[in-house]
Amino acid sequence: MIIKQAIFIQSNTDWRKCPPPTMPEYAFIGRSNVGKSSLINMLTNNKQLAKTSSKPGKTQTINHFLINKDWYLVDLPGYGYASISKTQREKWKSMISSYLLHRENLQLIFVLIDARLEPQKIDLEFIHNLGEQGIPFALIFTKADKVSSGKVQGNIQRMKNALAEEWEELPLMMTTSAETRLGKEAVLDYIESINQQYSPQFSNE
Repeated sequence: MIIKQAIFIQSNTDWRKCPPPTMPEYAFIGRSNVGKSSLINMLTNNKQLAKTSSKPGKTQTINHFLINKDWYLVDLPGYGYASISKTQREKWKSMISSYLLHRENLQLIFVLIDARLEPQKIDLEFIHNLGEQGIPFALIFTKADKVSSGKVQGNIQRMKNALAEEWEELPLMMTTSAETRLGKEAVLDYIESINQQYSPQFSNE
């Protein structure tokens, strides 16, 4: 897939105010400073699309982007911020959880994992929560250019080992780098393969 057009549609804090669920949708989420905005900008060939910042917590709303007039890319607030209040953390958690559970055209959550690190408890907890709620997801390991390939592969294997303790089938895992554009085709081709099988399902509510 080649992204020819990426348009910002809206930001909000209520899943019920999201765009009409008429097209397939893919959400990107990860813990603090995982490189989410940089990855989104790399995938869409637009360095200004998602706001990047060295300060964690830049994304605070559900942000919709229309891609090729064909599907939605959603930039979600991250999890695990130590620098915000407990009240704010709970508010974000509730907002994200409601969106993930109720957004009917959501096809997949891309959970971003820092390839430089061994499996983190907060990532494992988020992944297990998705599994318990039956929400489909894939893992994207980011910042693969920052350490050796051996280190990256070692951390991916450690993640597989950690998940295998409770999972019979492991999720799809992809390796990326916003700097070198590693993994761009793999991510977009996977989205395209799901799009090809998509058929709208409307709620009776």
